[in-house]
Amino acid sequence: MAGPGRVGQPWARPTPRSLVMIPALIAANVAVFVVTVAQSGSVSDNASAALFHQWALQPEAVAHGAWWQLFTSGFLHFGPLHLTFNMIALWVIGRDLEQVLGRVRFGVVYLVSLLGGSLVVFAFANPIFTFVNPLSQTAGASGAVFGLMGGLAVVLIRLRLSPRPALTIILLNLIITFTVPNISIFGHLGGLAFGAAVTAAMVYTPRKTPLKTTS
Repeated sequence: MAGPGRVGQPWARPTPRSLVMIPALIAANVAVFVVTVAQSGSVSDNASAALFHQWALQPEAVAHGAWWQLFTSGFLHFGPLHLTFNMIALWVIGRDLEQVLGRVRFGVVYLVSLLGGSLVVFAFANPIFTFVNPLSQTAGASGAVFGLMGGLAVVLIRLRLSPRPALTIILLNLIITFTVPNISIFGHLGGLAFGAAVTAAMVYTPRKTPLKTTS
């Protein structure tokens, strides 16, 4: 995706640069996982760690003031497989997007996707709906990763390249989301929607032109 299709796009990086955000995010997720393993004394049962209970998204706790869980839950994972799958997806999907959007815009897409997925989970943890248990714990970077999937699809369309690979990945992951138990459906859908929306706002916003003066 670093080919000639990027030329002339004011929002795209003109030349490839070394990745910064992707390695930093992976390192942060791994570091948090190591802390939960150390606290719990278990690799597979790290969710019993004190930090996990403080940082995981618990809608009822958020409603009572634990607002930071909307953000911190995106850096927690249930066991090594959950962490590994998300970090591989982050690397595979995110590296092209960071190269095209640049570090700051990529970071914004990631953050908005993470928070968007958490907000949707929180919104549907309402007794009126019964879709999400207000006492449940939601954690993982998958909401943000879904947002990157949506962002990648938008960028490909904007560059007039085939979005089929990105859309195929999205479809396969949505099938997994709806068929495998104990997966946060609303976290994934929310991340996907917010990621696609904020990326579209970035790449479809008209370029500002300076005002012309007359003598």
